[in-house]
Amino acid sequence: MDFELNQDQLAFQQSARDFAAGEMAPHAAKWDEQAHFPVDVIARAGELGFCGLYTPEQAGGLGLSRLDATIVFEELARACPSTAAYFTIHNMVSWMIASWGTAAIKAHWCAELASGRRIGSYCLTEPGSGSDAASLKTSARLVDGHYVLNGAKAFISGAGATDVLVVMARTGGEGARGVSAIVVPGDAPGVNYGKKESKMGWNSQPTRTINFDNVKVPADHLLGSEGEGFIFAMKGLDGGRINIATCSVGAAQAALDAAHGYMKERRQFGRPIADFQALQFKLADMQTELVAARQMVRLAAAKLDAASPDATTYCAMAKRLATDLGFKVCNEALQLHGGYGYIREYPLERYFRDVRVHQILEGTNEIMRVIVSRQLLGSDNLDHIR
Repeated sequence: MDFELNQDQLAFQQSARDFAAGEMAPHAAKWDEQAHFPVDVIARAGELGFCGLYTPEQAGGLGLSRLDATIVFEELARACPSTAAYFTIHNMVSWMIASWGTAAIKAHWCAELASGRRIGSYCLTEPGSGSDAASLKTSARLVDGHYVLNGAKAFISGAGATDVLVVMARTGGEGARGVSAIVVPGDAPGVNYGKKESKMGWNSQPTRTINFDNVKVPADHLLGSEGEGFIFAMKGLDGGRINIATCSVGAAQAALDAAHGYMKERRQFGRPIADFQALQFKLADMQTELVAARQMVRLAAAKLDAASPDATTYCAMAKRLATDLGFKVCNEALQLHGGYGYIREYPLERYFRDVRVHQILEGTNEIMRVIVSRQLLGSDNLDHIR
């Protein structure tokens, strides 16, 4: 077990840190305040490969491991958790099309997505199916060589501004085996977008409902085979849980850095508040929990890279732990800033707002506990998750 980053990983980390410091951090507060989606910055990130981190090289991506990708996403999240989270969603779309698309679909979309010249949205959640994703109702009927889609999706990141949608739709009977994955151009006739949601956080990326009204796409827009969509969705969510967990780690690191600096500068009762042992202990706990969260995420990523049979369980544990602890660290950092942490001149309240949703999306943390407990209770031998 080697916990040190190798030379390539250090180079990826530095590249991401430099990009985040130059292109994201100076503008993140304005993007949040104005609810601005920085597609130009996303495109520039694509020039560095950040839009196709684990998309295979033959499809235009960098072909990195999931572990390598966490290192990049963490650095981006230190500057702007909201925009970094969209990068993770776009990377999932790029990877899914590259992994299971037909030759024609790959040729049309992969290079464009991996380069950031075009961007994508992932469409699984519906108004009536959140945690129970296998109950989704959006339908896709094969008629004369085309799939005809009808239904609605909810809480879709990037919707209305993205070029392509990976849509989970029902092509068969009830349950998970009736779900397929279909690539739909974002501007296809019959694709209608709802109003941009006004959100607590994640304001640098739009969130909308999408309605599909007899949307027709050629049959070769199917990913894989009919009935495999739910499998693809779950594979995507394993990686998505690592991705959003590492965004929580990045935000928490930024919050801890801010608290560390503030404690040395802020004086009360004639002394820097860093001299007070109660606050020293709080900072020590924040650091300890942050390191634990980061290592749990990297362990889960390594499990996913190795195609370990318990990777899903580790991804769920990492997502639960890192998003809960990330939120806790951001909250504690805000508290250490006192009243200043509550005003927008300081970034703490933005980190706090942005990371709160991480405990909900990619499967709520309650569902993460369900996944882990089912694994524990379904096996008499726990050595494989020790």
